[in-house]
Amino acid sequence: MNQNSTTKGHGSLIERATEIYDFSAALKGRAAPVVALPAAPVEPIAPIFAAPVDAPVVRAPAWTGAVQPIDHVGLAEAGCLQPDGPVTAMSEEFRLLKRDLLAQLQGSARGNRILVCSAHSGDGKSFCAINLALSLAAEKDREILLVDADFGKPGIPARLGLTAGPGLMDALADPNIAIEDCIIRTDLPSLAVLPAGERSNNDTEYLASARTQQLFARLTEGRPDRILIFDSPPLLAASPAAVLASHAAIALLVVRADRTSESAVREAAMMLKGGAQVQLLLNAVRFTGGRRFGSYYSKGEPRS
Repeated sequence: MNQNSTTKGHGSLIERATEIYDFSAALKGRAAPVVALPAAPVEPIAPIFAAPVDAPVVRAPAWTGAVQPIDHVGLAEAGCLQPDGPVTAMSEEFRLLKRDLLAQLQGSARGNRILVCSAHSGDGKSFCAINLALSLAAEKDREILLVDADFGKPGIPARLGLTAGPGLMDALADPNIAIEDCIIRTDLPSLAVLPAGERSNNDTEYLASARTQQLFARLTEGRPDRILIFDSPPLLAASPAAVLASHAAIALLVVRADRTSESAVREAAMMLKGGAQVQLLLNAVRFTGGRRFGSYYSKGEPRS
């Protein structure tokens, strides 16, 4: 959503991306084959007068990390959205994007988890992940956790002006570390950040372990209002991104309009096969037709 390359159209950035990049062939065969399972034995029907058993309600613990202020000046200098800032073309694009994502997350078996990835470094995935998190954090009654999962080159806390401590990889490697204690709460009450943690030589193996699923469930269980956004390593440069996709409901594949080749998009999409629902997110666009978001409020028209 940096606006450099030119595109025409009236759809969302996701819709326009699919018009420019024909990546449907790369995702063919993603559906798992239907497997016929033997019929399970029929359990006896309990009498209707049997007393119900109250199952304990499991609820993810509150985040307990220290509160740190976000560097709003740094965000502005980086071209990011400003919490409670003026309406701009970019803020409106992210509003449309999050509406699409929230609708798709409804009832997902993989929970409220969104992976933001790209084929190569420099395509703008971290920029998009931060702005998506800021936009979602403006929602009422939501808690957003932005996870720095780019273990080789972590940078989300620094971009937000936060001091990183222990993070995701530390909690995966050491069962004695409670993951909720690693989370940095910010002065934006609905936004928190989970640092990447200490890099390991077994990042991919840790992410593929059962403990990863347990930790993610611990963060969100019983709290449908929580959304996890993962900023991953580039798909064509490091293997953890493809493994992270297996834990996400949606994978946003960021493509930079002025540099990402279609062959790179296809290869990256192939690495996401069988994982999350894949959507392209077009970055670095300059519009020549259609919407002119931001101009409506900047001309002094009364707000409804």
